[in-house]
Amino acid sequence: MIEQLETLSKELDAEIGMLTTEKALEEFRLKHLVKKGTLQQFVEQLREVPKADKPQVGKLLNSVRAKAEQAWTQAKELLEQQAQSSPSIDVTLPARKMRRGTVHPINATLERALGVFKTLGFAVAEGPDIEDDAHCFSMLNFADDHPARDMQDTFFVASEHSSDIVLRTHTSSVQVRLMTNQKPPIRAVMPGRVYRNEAVSARSLAEFHQVEGLYIDKNVTFAQLKGTLVEFARAMYGKDLKYRFRPSYFPFTEPSAEMDITCYLCKGAGCRVCKFTGWLEILGCGMVHPNVLRNCGIDPEEYSGYAFGFGIERVTLLTTGIDDIRLLYENDVRVLRQF
Repeated sequence: MIEQLETLSKELDAEIGMLTTEKALEEFRLKHLVKKGTLQQFVEQLREVPKADKPQVGKLLNSVRAKAEQAWTQAKELLEQQAQSSPSIDVTLPARKMRRGTVHPINATLERALGVFKTLGFAVAEGPDIEDDAHCFSMLNFADDHPARDMQDTFFVASEHSSDIVLRTHTSSVQVRLMTNQKPPIRAVMPGRVYRNEAVSARSLAEFHQVEGLYIDKNVTFAQLKGTLVEFARAMYGKDLKYRFRPSYFPFTEPSAEMDITCYLCKGAGCRVCKFTGWLEILGCGMVHPNVLRNCGIDPEEYSGYAFGFGIERVTLLTTGIDDIRLLYENDVRVLRQF
């Protein structure tokens, strides 16, 4: 039995050096330290050892058992200390990619459009979102029975002092404020949010952004208007675009026109977005109506001018290829991360 204990002691020496993991510790315990382990088997065999040899065998057995228990305890404590001192974050892992915010497509389009007009000599003017009937309609030559005054198109604001307070339906009200407070020459663009009582769809919203432009001076011509807008369109949509001007009607301009460019999706071949015409309207324009000039205190015999306006959301759709205007306001990061 003494030879067997000495052999076990040598085995323990070899196994103790491998107690570096939780798995190795558990296997060592199950093999040697449990009730059915090797050490307990020697304790049971001790009964069969002759009385004269028991002191020597018992001493050797106690030594081997103490060595095994002490080695297991020390290895367990060392592993626990290493676990506590090791960082909770694996510093060897690749760093997570930092996502930076981007400018919203509408704001990016607005800044780009304003940048184009600034290079053309236009200043930037702003005005209030809540207006009265005079600045929003009357002074702009809207008839009293014009559909834009109807509740279906205009949001009216409840007021104790007046019944004609509205959320502006266009930034033309800022043009009125400029013409009544500033003497010609006037050259400015008016960005801002506008509101119309319309159904929300893939092509229209009840709240959106506009940029309108105004140029008042002596001898202003329609040719100058066309040159300005063509220059703007080429800067926004590309030098090789095709464009056209169609006669139209607006109460505050005469003559009036709408500007079209080739469809950005079908390139003029015809599709659902352009209603199979190959053309997309991008803005309305015209020469400022003499009545508007008079209403604002400007002599139409001495001065003339042109005005134009377009929706920023529409331009954003054209430049990005998005086919549903609602995607710009749903805050879907899958859409916004593309820009």
